[in-house]
Amino acid sequence: MRDDRSTGRVTLAQVATQAGVSLSTVSKVLNGRPDVSAPTRVKVEELLEAHGYRRSSASLPEAPLIEIVFHELDSAWSMELIRGMQNVAKSAGVSVVLTETGTRHSPGAEWVEGVLRRRPLGVVLVFSTLPDELKKKLWSRAIPFVIIDPAGDPEPDVPSVGSANWAGGLAATRHLLDLGHRDIAVVTGPEDMLCSLARLDGFRSAMAMAGVEVDHRLVRFGDFHVQAGYDHAMELLRLREPPTAIFAGSDLQALGVLEAARVLGVQVPEDLSVVGYDDIPLAQWSSPALTTVHQPLVEMAEEAAQMLLRLRKAYQSGGPRPDGRPDARPDQADTRIEFGTRLVVRNSTAVVKSATE
Repeated sequence: MRDDRSTGRVTLAQVATQAGVSLSTVSKVLNGRPDVSAPTRVKVEELLEAHGYRRSSASLPEAPLIEIVFHELDSAWSMELIRGMQNVAKSAGVSVVLTETGTRHSPGAEWVEGVLRRRPLGVVLVFSTLPDELKKKLWSRAIPFVIIDPAGDPEPDVPSVGSANWAGGLAATRHLLDLGHRDIAVVTGPEDMLCSLARLDGFRSAMAMAGVEVDHRLVRFGDFHVQAGYDHAMELLRLREPPTAIFAGSDLQALGVLEAARVLGVQVPEDLSVVGYDDIPLAQWSSPALTTVHQPLVEMAEEAAQMLLRLRKAYQSGGPRPDGRPDARPDQADTRIEFGTRLVVRNSTAVVKSATE
């Protein structure tokens, strides 16, 4: 590499000298090799970051694949995202590799070392955020990344694809209000995820605009899975004055609500209306077919993959910045896409019984 006296950049030899290690050790750190002690790795990484060093992506042997990273792979929701990614990957002549790691907030710290060794064309992460240290490592290796954002509030420097969670919650609740329901329960997702709170805020906004007070006993936080919907619905439907409708923050939770209603002998939609969220393929085959908010998961994944490939081209043409990011990136408006949502009315909702008597 050229001497930084002419380019203003540090060389690997200079990093090695400052770190007190060999040039081969710096190369191992840069390439994500595991045979380097943790203290040495940290020292070299800090020097690379301090000097804004980023190897030219043209010199890196990239694998012809894009990686999608989940914290769990056991839901139909995940399969829809994989399908969208595969659609774009197939057209681009590359493969998709799946990784499961971390929590719903961010990938595990060990994941980044593996991705540096794999050198994919880019990474799509289904998390609410990405820690700064992981972002910097990916930037320094010219590996672009995009978040399919379940939280709805990504950092400005994080390319992301999301959907209109507040509007979805609003539409679901307005539908129930239009059917005459006033005792409406909501089982949203985890309390520490902004998408859950956004859907809940949409619910509250619709209730407020209709002049209906929210009964706080009917507001529940789940985890987007079937069991949570079932457990909360069992409690809600056993109340002295049970709700006449339940808005579930995911289709999987809505399926749990339907099962709880079946167990308790509550007829849907005659005695209880149920609205889900996501519109996964299974929703139209539930009994009764589920009214839900369509979140375009396949299209979101397709856009994330396309954005990733655009970023890769920008990385190939861009020079380094002080923080390790390339100069030639698309405008911020091109790296934050939010898809609209829409209500799909099926057979799990009906006019409230009291309004028809």
